[in-house]
Amino acid sequence: MGKYKLTKKQVKQEILKCGKDPDYFIKNYARISHPLKGLIPFHTFPFQAQLLKDFNRYRFNIILKARQLGISTISAAYVSWLMLFHKEKNVLVIATQFKTAKNLVRKVKQIMKNVPDWLRIATIKIDNQASFELSNGSQIKATSTSSDAGRSEALSLLVVDEAAHIENMDELWAGLYPTISTGGRVIALSTPKGVGNWFHKTCSESMQEKNDFYLTTLPWDVHPERDQKWFEKETRNMTKREIAQELLCNFNASGETVIHSDDLELIEQKICAPKYKTGFDRNYWIWEEYKSGNTYLLSADVSRGDGKDFSVFHIIKLDTMEIVAEYQGKMQPDQYAPFLASAGREYGNCMLVVENNNIGYGVLEKLMDLDYPNLYYSIKSTHEYIDAVSAIGNSNSVPGFTTSMKTRPLIIAKLEEFVRNKLINLKSMRLLQELRTFVWNNGRPEAMRGYNDDLVMSLAIACWIRDTALVKSKKDRDYNKAMLDALFVSNTKLNTQIKGMDGYNKKEDFISTMIEEKKNQKEFFWIYKG
Repeated sequence: MGKYKLTKKQVKQEILKCGKDPDYFIKNYARISHPLKGLIPFHTFPFQAQLLKDFNRYRFNIILKARQLGISTISAAYVSWLMLFHKEKNVLVIATQFKTAKNLVRKVKQIMKNVPDWLRIATIKIDNQASFELSNGSQIKATSTSSDAGRSEALSLLVVDEAAHIENMDELWAGLYPTISTGGRVIALSTPKGVGNWFHKTCSESMQEKNDFYLTTLPWDVHPERDQKWFEKETRNMTKREIAQELLCNFNASGETVIHSDDLELIEQKICAPKYKTGFDRNYWIWEEYKSGNTYLLSADVSRGDGKDFSVFHIIKLDTMEIVAEYQGKMQPDQYAPFLASAGREYGNCMLVVENNNIGYGVLEKLMDLDYPNLYYSIKSTHEYIDAVSAIGNSNSVPGFTTSMKTRPLIIAKLEEFVRNKLINLKSMRLLQELRTFVWNNGRPEAMRGYNDDLVMSLAIACWIRDTALVKSKKDRDYNKAMLDALFVSNTKLNTQIKGMDGYNKKEDFISTMIEEKKNQKEFFWIYKG
């Protein structure tokens, strides 16, 4: 359009087109600096054009990106459109370094100054290095990451560049959020920098639909001019960690997680949505219903219901170690016991293991009042399993599993072993997010500050029970069966009423055998009950 002189009518039509569609404005009238070619038209790639649509469609956008995709530039172009065609827009740009934020403001200014004269419906009124204001009242400012950045201003748009690299972003966000609460928008973009920071947490919660951010993930190969040859050349002198963070959009490259990043990647590939989301809070996720002939285990952890922790449980199909159901919610303990009992009965009265902390013990008492038939018992102050029959009348037995300084490292080591050896099938995004923030802290495995590990600990208990108590119980049953077989063989040898011999009576032999078996059942009741 710039090559031909436009009539007033055409000018008006073009201004209206540009004002309605930022992609049209940028493709036709925005020019940007190229390091080799100088000032060139900004021809957007498909992923950049999609971002422009998302910026208009969603108030809160967060972009997990590989490096050198031009995301800062497309954001600057969007800001140019917003300020030029809208009055009284207040834009704030924050970055890990002040010069980075200032550079984005410079890009906005450059696009503004290079649009055709007839399209410059607002002109730069106040011009500074880190800020400028237009004649229509719209303004933009770059600022540092100090804790009071932007606190006193009502913002139309907040742009956070390299958000993962801003150390105090949690504190900044707490102060900035009120400034956009009246309708302001947010564009946060960054390459990843490990787990636990504001950017990782916000991306993770977006994936779980726990916040208002719309997540876009842009790995290196979204760029149409990049291929495998380009990737191999770029990564030739990069470490695995640098590749994961700079090009693959991988949060799990810090090496601090208890579960290795390679294993977390494999888990992520198997994540799938549950078949049902049910319960009063829709936090009971079911991937597979109960199937007759399978054996299940329910492992639960209990919280107060009013704090930061969650009450959780997993239901695991023991033959395949596949999680078939999971709950994570803030249910009151008196409501949680009947919920657990119902879930356990739903899966064939499966063994129900509850961590017996103070709150957990109250839930266990309620489960006993509800006559749940298959509770897990252990010997007091140990991690030794005892079956329910033997636990009756045994003063050293307690219902539930005791997590202590002694047992905690054991169950976590067992979980890591199951994951590393691919012996367990995980499907839950909630669980994966906890595993990503379950790290070594001064030699102690625990959730990062501000994160939870309830699902991790529940699963760790389940792995321990599966590989110790239940295996031991099976061995005991096999041993008891062998003892019984030996007893019956011995009795047969002493029986003189052998078929084919004189005086043999089939009916009498049958009756004699039944009497002998009942006698054994009475005398060796402890074996039969095992």
